[in-house]
Amino acid sequence: MAFFFGFTGLALADPQPMQVLLSEVGLVLDPDAVRYRLSSDVKIPEPDPDTPVIGPKDHTPEARMLRQWVARGQASGLTGVFYDNRDRGHSPLPADLFPQIVRVVYAPDLVARNLDLGLPEGILFPGIVIGNSSTAVTLGPEPRSLPRLAMTRRENALRAWQTYASNHLYIFPEHRDHDAQDLFPANWPYMLTSQGSSYTDQPFLRAFGLIIAALRPDTLSFLLERGLVAPTVQMVFRRAQAGVRSRADYLSGKAHPSVFEATAIAPVAMIALANSLQPQDVPPLVLLQVITEDFSPQAGLAKQSEELFTTPSAIARIARSFAYTHSITMSAAATIDPNGRPLTFSWVLLRGDPAKVRITPLDDVGRSARIEVDWQEPRQIGARDQRTSARVDVGIFANNGLYDSAPAFVSVSFPNVQRRQYEPGPGGLMRIKAVDYRGQTGWPVDPALHWIAPWSDSFIYDTRGQMSGWTRQESGKLTAFDAAGRYQGRRVTYFPQDGQLEAAIGPRLGN
Repeated sequence: MAFFFGFTGLALADPQPMQVLLSEVGLVLDPDAVRYRLSSDVKIPEPDPDTPVIGPKDHTPEARMLRQWVARGQASGLTGVFYDNRDRGHSPLPADLFPQIVRVVYAPDLVARNLDLGLPEGILFPGIVIGNSSTAVTLGPEPRSLPRLAMTRRENALRAWQTYASNHLYIFPEHRDHDAQDLFPANWPYMLTSQGSSYTDQPFLRAFGLIIAALRPDTLSFLLERGLVAPTVQMVFRRAQAGVRSRADYLSGKAHPSVFEATAIAPVAMIALANSLQPQDVPPLVLLQVITEDFSPQAGLAKQSEELFTTPSAIARIARSFAYTHSITMSAAATIDPNGRPLTFSWVLLRGDPAKVRITPLDDVGRSARIEVDWQEPRQIGARDQRTSARVDVGIFANNGLYDSAPAFVSVSFPNVQRRQYEPGPGGLMRIKAVDYRGQTGWPVDPALHWIAPWSDSFIYDTRGQMSGWTRQESGKLTAFDAAGRYQGRRVTYFPQDGQLEAAIGPRLGN
């Protein structure tokens, strides 16, 4: 499928300081990477020793603190850090903000292949990267922000994980995906999403740069060697953001929304926390594994998979079957503290109806847990956030006795355009009673994930409580189906097409 990218505002002029030119001859295929790594032949410039860590026009308290720490050798600065602008200079990092950063410039051969635009295309750099793209898919049948594009394509989800585990940090605007409704089907720590459109990524670029620059030299080297720069920066940013005053706040939904407001940035607190981290204090990267689950590879009328993506620090599922409750058992036993400290784990409901989610740790330190999620209609996110969401998020945090890690996530997304009714069956177990597929007012259909249809189904049960079929109402007409979904003995096959479900009736049984 072709995607059409559009900018979300007007262009800004920005003279380019220290640069590295990247062309096709500078890339090498790497079977262990998503796509490419930089060739060792690429010349990466070194800044002059006198190059300041932050521009001289910045007189903020955090800038003054950072200059003092770097001058004393107590902070790393940004030497060797890459900046990857992926919107062709539309929303660039200001030229005089971080003079030590090396800016990536894409040669015409890569620009012609669009390897410089939108989501990172699996080009892994030999160092720390901060990057951004104030673009979105604005045309075609599936308009969406870049983070939602990444979440709704498995190969993109894998790339997002691999950039995260390779010390790369990217920021993208939510551009119309987080207004009256939160349209994201999952949550994850692999990138940061800013509220709004063009240029809303800028404050977060600055925040990430400040956090990295404030890390102590020995701490930064420790993180870089172990692929822990991005998880640690995410932890620092989230733990020190405005309004997160306690561990209880950090282990709650307020610290881990789908999308971040610029007002959450607390630069002084963030660089203070970053600079306080010693190598022996660094928390681990949480790694997840699915042990068992009842999410199906073929569910609902269209027999679609309920797996959205499965990556090491984020698992996402879509509740498509008629089951009232879904269960998934997860293990975080692969999580190893980089200093060998013993770990304990917290499994926390960050979003969703607490009355309809049950989290059961399966051992004394929480290395594994069973998560049970009941059917949920879209609901308001919180008292202060009046957006509606059709998603459940469970956050998994590893604690090494000093710090909680960045979160890993298990997300379950519900088809926000369906209305369902459940009723108690034999033994009190909930069973499906009716499904209205005609869509809910105000909710757009995401054709990459869901569909609507011009009918509603009411289910029929026999005296033993077994489903015997259902009746379908469409344009005032009632149609009867048996328990196998056949109409007058004929098989019915369903085809999702551009967000609509189409039905085709096959030959009679035995023919």
